[in-house]
Amino acid sequence: MPNVEFDKSQLLVFEKEMLGLYISDHPLMGAEATLAKHADCSLAELRELRDGEMRAVAGVVTSLQRRYTKRGDLMATFVLEDLEAAIEVMVFPRTMQEYGLQLADDTVVCIKGRLDLKDDDPKLICMELKRIELASNSGSVPLRINLPAPSLTEPLVTEIKRVLLEHRGPCPVFLHLGEKVLRLSEEFNVDCSSGLLAELRVLLGPTGIVT
Repeated sequence: MPNVEFDKSQLLVFEKEMLGLYISDHPLMGAEATLAKHADCSLAELRELRDGEMRAVAGVVTSLQRRYTKRGDLMATFVLEDLEAAIEVMVFPRTMQEYGLQLADDTVVCIKGRLDLKDDDPKLICMELKRIELASNSGSVPLRINLPAPSLTEPLVTEIKRVLLEHRGPCPVFLHLGEKVLRLSEEFNVDCSSGLLAELRVLLGPTGIVT
């Protein structure tokens, strides 16, 4: 059976009832609590600080560029994004030598750095960097729920939400909506060994769980 595209009204039902916000394909969707454990402020809050302040922030690496200085030392620049904002990050040679192997596009990282507000566009000078593991850091296997377009109704979404919240645990939940895959907020993480799967199969049918 071919995948069916969801129309806008169907997605709006899902957004409002399940996520409480507009659907996003951002890789950090659902990982807010994990990021908050590693950061002392969001990227948007950096604009309220003073030049030279040190802060720890977390986000996903994008637009990574490596280049050599006139002295032949390797450095890098990239854009760090969270769910609210983005900022350019400079990694100078000494820091690059220590942490450069951890840098790659689309990796989630925590950065300790110094805020540079001298130019029109704020920058963060990276002093320390470490990768953050999201869903895999607990070793928990994610739960994947399949929702065909014709079955996506407001009562069903409400019932799924109730079931998930009654089986809270460490496993992240992903929803397959046709071609779109969404990760739910950590609020909906579940315990897959608590009878949840049987309850979902009764609710959604034998194809409701993606294996």
